[in-house]
Order: sequence, then structure tokens, then C-alpha cells
Amino acid sequence: MQFFLALTMCFFIGSTAGYIGSLMLTKRMALMGGALGHLTLPGITLALLYNFDVSIGAFLFLILGIAAIWLFEQKTKLPTEALTAVVFATSIAISFIFLPQEKTVPALIGDISQISLNTTFITLILSIIIFLITRTIFSKIILISISTDVAKAEKINVKLYNFIYLFCIALTVALGVRIVGGLLTAALVAIPACISKNLSKNLFQYSYGALFFGGLSCITGSLMFKFTHISIGPLIIISSSFIFLISLFFKKTSFLSFFT
Repeated sequence: MQFFLALTMCFFIGSTAGYIGSLMLTKRMALMGGALGHLTLPGITLALLYNFDVSIGAFLFLILGIAAIWLFEQKTKLPTEALTAVVFATSIAISFIFLPQEKTVPALIGDISQISLNTTFITLILSIIIFLITRTIFSKIILISISTDVAKAEKINVKLYNFIYLFCIALTVALGVRIVGGLLTAALVAIPACISKNLSKNLFQYSYGALFFGGLSCITGSLMFKFTHISIGPLIIISSSFIFLISLFFKKTSFLSFFT
């Protein structure tokens, strides 16, 4: 039962991360998942110390971190990437001051040993909500990334849609840290999108292919965890990387034709 819950949770998180990752890769924001993953570490630390849900701690500190970056940007006019580096490096430093050594591995590369039915159900619902919202805004975010002026001419509220997009990313990262920890979230969203990019011929195949490969990587990693008992986070990423290498030999084939 415990493994089935873990498998279900990993599948939904991986699929959602892959789908939103296809949008992030299109906007050249794939590495943003890594920066946000680092921002979650103080929240993960508190959750592990006081025994509450790591995704809740991660999400709270993501919001605080993003707010701090925005505030510093308004006050200093420094580049966003520079301020992001300052904030997430500080987050890591604070985390390692308070994080007990025995809890370091779960914080950095994930842990599914304490999954409950309620946690799995909530994760499933949130993953579906993120997917539905992302699917709704997908084309508009693509248009905004191509031309803000054209998007405004089409009466698209650019600020609102960007906020919704970033909120979905933050929530996806907060869910993702449960299975891959705070260090591997960039790979969780980026690699499935890269695989799908290699194999797809249109935007529909690309986005849903990323969803498929995100879920497949997590299922494969979970099965490897079942038989090896190695930490699941690295196994998921290794599985995803292996599929990416295979995809290099099938670039632009009809492999994803069933998505159309």
C-alpha cells in the first residue's frame, strides 16, 4: 500500500512537472526550477524539524523568497538573476545551520517514506489543478513570450497571466521537493521537456509528450527505488536522463504521433 501511494504521487507530480516544464523550456526558464528549489530548503528544514508536510514548508518559503527578490529589485534595481543568487544562497546557508545531519539527505534529494493516503490525495488534486490551469493559460503565455505588445493588443492581461504562471511553477516546485528534494527540481521540470522536444513535431505533441515522459520517468524511478532502496530522487532523474539519451536517436520521428 505504501509503495502504491508513493507511485501514484510520483506519477502525478512528474507528469505535472513535465507539462509545465514544456512551457518553462519554451520561455527559456527551465533553470528557474533549480533556483526555486534552493529557496525551498529553509521550509523543508522546518518541516523536517517539526514534523509537518515538506510541501507546505517549501511553498511558504518560496512565496517569501519570491517576495524578497521582488522587494530587493524595487529597492536596488539590480538584475533579477543576481538577486535570485543572493536569496537562494542565503537560503541554503540558513538551512545547513539548522538542519540536522541525519535529515540532510531527505531535504536535498527527497524522501517518500512517510507518505499517507491524505497527502497522496491532496497531491493528486493539486497536480490536476495545476495541469488544468497551465493548459488554460498555455497559448497565452506562449504569445506573451513572443510579443508582449501583441498580447496586449489581444486584450490579454499580461501581469495577471504571468502571476498565474509563476504561481503554478512555485506550487509545482513545492510538490516536487517531496520526491526529488531541493537540489533536483530543475531536472524534474526540464529533462522531460527536452525529451519531448527531441521527439515532437508540433506544440501539442511537445506539451503532452513532456507530461508523458515526466510521468514515465517517475514511475521508472519509483520501480528502481522499490528494488534497490536507493534514494528515489536521484533514481527519477537518472531514469529521465537515460530516456533523454535514447531520445537523441529518435529525433523528429513519429514516436509521439499518438498524442495528435
